[in-house]
Formats: sequence, structure tokens, C-alpha cells
Amino acid sequence: MLKKSFFVGLLFLVMGSIAQAKVLIPAPPDLAASAWILLDANTGKVLVEHNADEQVPPASLTKMMTSYIVSADIHNGKVKETDMVPISVTAWQMGGSKMFVKEGTQVPLIDLLRGVIIQSGNDASVALAEYLAGSESAFADVMNQQAELLGMKNSHFLNATGWPAEGHLTTARDMSLLARALIQDYPEHYSIYSEKYFEYNDIKQPNRNRLLWRDTTVDGLKTGHTEAAGYCLVASAVRNGMRLVSVVMGTSSEEIRARESQKLLAYGFRYYETGQLYSRGDVVRENVPVWYGEENRINLIVPEDVYLTIPRGSKDDLEAEILVDQTIKAPFSETQELGRLSVSYEGETLLDMPVVAEHPVAKAGLFSRLWDAITLFFVGLFS
Repeated sequence: MLKKSFFVGLLFLVMGSIAQAKVLIPAPPDLAASAWILLDANTGKVLVEHNADEQVPPASLTKMMTSYIVSADIHNGKVKETDMVPISVTAWQMGGSKMFVKEGTQVPLIDLLRGVIIQSGNDASVALAEYLAGSESAFADVMNQQAELLGMKNSHFLNATGWPAEGHLTTARDMSLLARALIQDYPEHYSIYSEKYFEYNDIKQPNRNRLLWRDTTVDGLKTGHTEAAGYCLVASAVRNGMRLVSVVMGTSSEEIRARESQKLLAYGFRYYETGQLYSRGDVVRENVPVWYGEENRINLIVPEDVYLTIPRGSKDDLEAEILVDQTIKAPFSETQELGRLSVSYEGETLLDMPVVAEHPVAKAGLFSRLWDAITLFFVGLFS
């Protein structure tokens, strides 16, 4: 059944709709940035975008990919948080933002991960890249492979830090995909992005994400800055169970990147809402006829949790449709598609997914199948 806490007004009508007044949403804010994007982290729905596929230098936003790969290797058992990582001369000599590790020492892997995320340490990033892949260049190959798996079609990484290099590029859209993956795939490490300070080697450094101090709903993610990239910020916030991700690229100062990110997030939370439409296993059609099976009827269900992001207040304008195969024949498994469920708003399809059987149905005996074949023949003859 429908989740009444969100879509109370949505009635599922086959080939039908409910006519309501159109919900008007103001134009999105125009930002003092070269590119930006805003999306819902749960549904992936893009709410606002501008030059989102323009390739730009990512600066230290690169370290989001570095941390993602570290988390993946921990999750897959390739390394442990307690591993002692040796610090090379190359890592120690890195310029820019630093964790201030010392050459020749060994540092717990989890401390280096915090140094990457909170302190934006170039030295920590190189140390982890060398430990996981043998060299920073080999680690960059891993980064590019992972980017492809995540659907980051316009990104190319040459190092683990974001240090300026010709051809080291990404896009606002790709960074939003990476942010969403960080949040969903490794929540135990994503929580580090909300930590305001990290102290190592008696040096306490603050998180460079100013929004952590300004907005209690913000819990990540990463800042970046080089002369070529400008000031960049990937941010995420949760309000009333709705999580948004904003990416702002190419602003002119720390203050402006924080301010423009706030504008995007505020717009999204004010004018959009996200809610759960179905839980996995919810029945969408009862007692559907089955032919040639050990059972004569079956319930159809949704195979996974379903969420939708829509303009706030527009739930009564949604149009829904369930199309079921005209003749469902056994045998079939619980994963076999037996129909389609679609939901649209103002002509835009928001959801199109299969519906499946509540449980598998085996093939009936010979006599039952023969009887069904005769029945179907006459049904087809007179229909």
C-alpha cells in the first residue's frame, strides 16, 4: 500500500489522473560561480544545474575520490583502519595544505583518512595512495577506474590530491555523483566529513567547510581551491529526512562559495520534497489471474523501496499507471517482470519500474495446463 505519511493524496488509477492546479516554483537562484548542481541524494533527482558538464579543475575536491577508494578498500578487507602506513619523502615534501606527517614515521590509516577529509592534507593523500597502490600514479589509475564505475563520464584524475596538472579535470555533475556514493556506500566514514577539527602532531586544524558552523543540518563534504579552479565546495545537508547535495565550482572566495552553496540548499529544501512512495514488497495489484500454474491468482508487488522527489505541494497532481501483462503464464520467479508501474508529473516521467510476483509460481500438472489452454483459446476467440 502507499506510504500515507507522504503521498496521502496519490490515488493509483489505471490510465487515469487527478487534475489539480499547477504548482508554481520560482526560478532557481543565479549564483556567482562558473558551474553548479543541486540534487536529492536519495533519488538522484537533479533540481538545479548550470554548466554541470563543463570540465574544470577539481582542486582538493579530488580528495573525495581518494577517501572513497580508501573506504572501499577497508570495506572489502584489503586494508584495516589500524594499519600503520609508512610516510615517504615524497609524501612529507608535499606542499599546500598539510596534515604535517613526518618522513620515516608510520601513521595509523584512519588518522591519515581524517587528515585527508578534515585537514585536506596533501601529504596524507599521497601517503595513502602509495600504501594502497604502490605509487601515486598507479593510484590515479584506480581513481579513473572507480570514476567510470560511478558513472563519472567527464572526469580524469592524475593525482590523489588535486594538485594542478594539465588534464586533471572533473565536472559539477560528476562531483555530485561521487558525493552521493560517499554518503550511501560508506556512511561509517562519511560521518568524518562532519567533524569540525582534527589534531595531529600537536597541530589542531579546523575543517575548511564553513557551513559546518553556520548550518546544523550540513554534515559534509569538501572544499577545494587553486588559482585555476577558484573556490569550490561540495556540501550536503539533511532536513526533515530529505538529503540534498550541492556542488558549487569556480567562485572567487571562501565566503562566496559558502554563501552560494547556502542559496542552493535553501532553494531545494524550500521548494521540493522527497518521500517514500513504496516499501519493498508493497502490493500494487491483488489477485491477478495466472495461467498454467499451481496457483490461479497472484499479488503483484514492488521489488524495492521507492522514493520520489517532487515540487513541494504537488503530490495531488501526480499521474499514476499500472500496466500488467495481459496473460501471465507460469512458471515464473519472484524476480520476473510481470508489469510496469509508472508515475509522472506534468508529462515528465518520475518513476518507471517493473512489478513482480509476491512469490514464485510453479508450472501446473498436464491436465490443468490443458484446461487453461482450452479456456484461453475460447477467451481469445470471443474477445
